[in-house]
Amino acid sequence: MSDKPKKIALEDRANAGQRQFSPSVARNRDPIRDVFLKFMPDAGKILEIGGGTGEHGVHLAAALPNVRWLTGDPDAASRASIAAWIAETCLANLAKPHAIDVTTGEWGVEKEAPFDGLVSINMIHIAPFEAAQGLFTGAGRLLRAGGKLFLYGPFSRRGIHTAPSNEAFDASLKSRDPRWGVRDLEQEIVPLAQKNALMLEHTVEMPANNFSVVFRKT
Repeated sequence: MSDKPKKIALEDRANAGQRQFSPSVARNRDPIRDVFLKFMPDAGKILEIGGGTGEHGVHLAAALPNVRWLTGDPDAASRASIAAWIAETCLANLAKPHAIDVTTGEWGVEKEAPFDGLVSINMIHIAPFEAAQGLFTGAGRLLRAGGKLFLYGPFSRRGIHTAPSNEAFDASLKSRDPRWGVRDLEQEIVPLAQKNALMLEHTVEMPANNFSVVFRKT
């Protein structure tokens, strides 16, 4: 496709050199970590899609020393921030970031497969729906049997927004790009999962009307 999806910042971010600091990550990284540690593998290889600033990756990798953490983002500035965070934290289980466009058939990490887990945080609502389709296709292709896919972000449920603020956020996203928007868990995302041999396993309500959602590869 000609229009490549890329991670878009919807907030003002501070910088220290190439390291970016996300206010939303500062608020949600601990609740995300707690759910992640409860449901995701604590050893093996995990691939993060849409690594953004890199803060979620280093936070989760620090809590999972027995996991080899790989990450990717299509945006060069985001990859530079991820690399800078890796250098700053000196975590031995973090690998350098990859330029991953989930809408392509090859992600450049196939030699590392199969993965025990994939994770994508706040990505699928700020990208065309083709990005969600590509994410699930890749998860079906690269996860081992029993591997987990972890998503975090806003979702509507069975065609209904979970809060007025999410409905307003959805309208705001679509005003920026009509291909963006809050995705419906049951009507859009679960069918994608089923097409790619992934079963919905856990749905956890999170602060600020978000959800953590875990799928398992059958």
